[in-house]
Amino acid sequence: MIDCGFSLKKIESKLDKMDVNPHDIDTILVTHHHSDHSKSAFRASKKWGCNLISNAETARRLEWGGVSRLKIFSELERIEAGVDISLLPVPVPHDDAENVAVIACGKNGKRAAVVTDLGEVTTELISHLKKCDHISIEANYDHDRLMRGGYPDSLKRRVSGRGGHLSNYQTAKALQEIVHPGLRSIVLCHLSESNNLPHIAESEVLMGICESFNGSLRISKQDGPEFSNYIGQSDPQRIVA
Repeated sequence: MIDCGFSLKKIESKLDKMDVNPHDIDTILVTHHHSDHSKSAFRASKKWGCNLISNAETARRLEWGGVSRLKIFSELERIEAGVDISLLPVPVPHDDAENVAVIACGKNGKRAAVVTDLGEVTTELISHLKKCDHISIEANYDHDRLMRGGYPDSLKRRVSGRGGHLSNYQTAKALQEIVHPGLRSIVLCHLSESNNLPHIAESEVLMGICESFNGSLRISKQDGPEFSNYIGQSDPQRIVA
């Protein structure tokens, strides 16, 4: 599991929709200490009997110093997270946090990425994403809606800065460079409820990649999941709840 920021009850409800037994989860990797990514990770680890993985700064900020099931990773250190999957954390810029994107590699060699909470897609990250079969990446805000909205100017600058979040436009531009023939699916995630709308994010990204991308493009909503992607899967599997 990558991040664990909902309440434990809500997370277990979401897993149930996917027919996933939480006790079958080997590892929870926490990308950074912000509560919407880490809030329930420690409790979930204890309840489900699984390992926790984070970098040293995240563990320090979450006060996990004495946790026996904790493993600390370094940047770009490949981690064996289970019998058939390894994880590669790639550093990304995000305010007040040593955040990482995560590249997962299955035993079949297929790769998937989870990329959220960054204000810029780095050259290093792009090089890793070009090898992925599936990418979940944030399209957090529409620039015009953010600038016209009710956020104070300081927060607008933070969200749109290098350590903030990706706009629809930034995500579209990055994907233009990343898309390759082996990329089967893209999920746009971490959409702001105040400064974005699913159809706006989808249309802006499609405008950027429609001529080069032949896979599936979906939106992940906070009240989901509505579908699931597995490494190497050609089409997302619709979840019937």
